[in-house]
Amino acid sequence: MVAIEEITIAQLHTAYVEGRATAREVTQAYLDRIAAYDKRGPYLNALITLNANALEDAAKLDAMLKSTGKLTGPFHGIPVIVKDNIDTSDMPTTSGVALFKDFIPPRDAFIVRRLRVAGAIILAKSSLSELAIGLADTINSVLPGFTRNPYNTAYASGGSSGGTGVAIAANFGTVGLGTDTGGSVRAPSSINNLVGIRPTVGLVSRTGMTPLDSQRDTAGPMARTVEDAARLLDVLVGADPADPRTAGVETRIPPTYTAFLDKAGLKGARIGVLRQVFKLQDGADPRVVELFETAIADLRRAGAEIVDDFSVAGFERFPRPPQTAARYKADWERFFAYEGPNFPVKTVAELRDAPPGQSVHPLHAARVAEVAAVTKTPDEDPETVQGRKDERMYRDAFGRAMDGARVDALVFPVWTYPPKINGDRGQTPQGQLTFIGSATQWPVAVVPMGFVGENLPMGFQFFGRPWSEGQLIRFAYAYEQLTHHRRPPPLDKK
Repeated sequence: MVAIEEITIAQLHTAYVEGRATAREVTQAYLDRIAAYDKRGPYLNALITLNANALEDAAKLDAMLKSTGKLTGPFHGIPVIVKDNIDTSDMPTTSGVALFKDFIPPRDAFIVRRLRVAGAIILAKSSLSELAIGLADTINSVLPGFTRNPYNTAYASGGSSGGTGVAIAANFGTVGLGTDTGGSVRAPSSINNLVGIRPTVGLVSRTGMTPLDSQRDTAGPMARTVEDAARLLDVLVGADPADPRTAGVETRIPPTYTAFLDKAGLKGARIGVLRQVFKLQDGADPRVVELFETAIADLRRAGAEIVDDFSVAGFERFPRPPQTAARYKADWERFFAYEGPNFPVKTVAELRDAPPGQSVHPLHAARVAEVAAVTKTPDEDPETVQGRKDERMYRDAFGRAMDGARVDALVFPVWTYPPKINGDRGQTPQGQLTFIGSATQWPVAVVPMGFVGENLPMGFQFFGRPWSEGQLIRFAYAYEQLTHHRRPPPLDKK
């Protein structure tokens, strides 16, 4: 049997083929680790539901390998953690909401079905900010409660995919699924020492995924290595007839994203440094700035041409396009209907009026009430209409600036401040720099760049043009292979 800590997809597959491990043994090892660390010991509290059929699913895969001598697919026997706002037909999908805790969807989400066909074992559903509303602080949810950062449990996991982030960082699964509207793959990836990819909207189906803003929503990989993130992206991408944003996407998908795993991938690349982001708030933590400056030096050391005077005309004055109540209401109620007659609510008003013990978290109650009161459609709502115009302004301005400077990608931090202490309600999302990828709907890859303070991880973003995921993977891989900032959390010392 192999040790599962920090193990990769390729290493697991080699062990399976060589007979040094079985999928059942690996699944049991992950379950043992979850039992030791998630609700005991450091009490990370990253998971909501374990798959009761996981060992049985693994045993079936072992039997198929034994009878055929071949792996069943590119994810044969790979235990995956799925954020609990993505539908699974054999486990509840709660979105972190107490009222939804017993709802089991009638079908898998499109991307979950792709994972199963590829041979994946859906091991567990992970905690999240309730209704995926959250980013900077800890998870705000009645159902799962606080999820704690495995590198320092006094600090936040990030949201809203913090449960997936903590679970993968703590080696509770091999790779994980997050979702990202305003930064919910990128934020927890950064502060859990992970690689995270927010794909171009339309590359990955959203069918069966609880929405926030259907113009920006996407699922994305979260992994401990760039290679595993690329392998997961290979499985996720594809056209889904039920998601119009994916129409025609096959022409954008390479045979495999692993073809971009090039240690020399930064040689000759022109990388723009978006220093304007530091002007958007009152300063930045000098420790984070120092880490980022070291990352830039490492990019240069890897052969990149650094364009340090890059700028986007007028960027400091750009409004941040909001996620509006009108968009929430339309998307949520469309999703409630999609989930079928057994879903606990049909309208946001019913969610607002849920009885005591089943109501939303107090921090979200006002927002849910605001959404329930909306009477205009997104096309009629002035804030939503203006927001879409502002997003177009972002795309036009960034496209012109990147073309004019002839840069292949931009780099900037995910946060300009370290993670927040669990339960700190007095802090705003200061220093959050994920809004650029969300506003443009363009791809972003996050990679670890080191640690600050009390063992707190930080990451930075490679931001690219639409459909440039392969190029971003190439850059991220070259940086990762040069720096090796990933390290497991010190859980055994807790």
